[in-house]
Amino acid sequence: MKQLIDLATWPRREHFTFFSGFDEPFFGLVAEVDCTRAYAEAKRLGVSFFLYYLHLALQAANEVEEFRYRIEAGRVYRYDRIHASATIGRPDRTFGFSFIEQHNDLGQFIAGANREIEAVQQSSGLRLSDTTGRPDVIHFSAIPWVRFTGLTHARSFQFPDSCPKISVGQSYQDGASLRMSVAVNVHHGLADGYHVGLFLEAFQQRLNQ
Repeated sequence: MKQLIDLATWPRREHFTFFSGFDEPFFGLVAEVDCTRAYAEAKRLGVSFFLYYLHLALQAANEVEEFRYRIEAGRVYRYDRIHASATIGRPDRTFGFSFIEQHNDLGQFIAGANREIEAVQQSSGLRLSDTTGRPDVIHFSAIPWVRFTGLTHARSFQFPDSCPKISVGQSYQDGASLRMSVAVNVHHGLADGYHVGLFLEAFQQRLNQ
């Protein structure tokens, strides 16, 4: 479900109009998170670390209202719930897009995600479809080969995209802690650095559980 935002009374209406006129309205930043406890918990549960932190990242993204805003035909909507369109790698080193439904229950989430991962790996090409291209998603990718400190995305400025993009890098040992980089890119007409900070704080809290 989604609700139309009344731009006449929306506090961000001027920000939205201003940044929507930019050729590149997205901004991004990279921060590090501590994933020591999350990695240990994923191993204890016998589940994929990737799916475990994806589950937590989706929970955190849903907690931040601004991450659930989308621009559709020039109007702003707030979705009740958002999911993940994650890039899934194949043995031949290509990847395909997926649609992974958000569930608060970890078991349900992982079961659905594993079905989608299997479907991607049994396919070829990008798997572009109305499902993988839904607006009520976070574009999510993992780059476990690189400990990055910056990241950009390939974007078509002619395509009216407003989905947040979250990428995680290689996890690495830092003393007694396991850390990894997280890049977050969002449409500046819908969210600011403050809201990215809220997401990272909520994500870190869940990683610490």
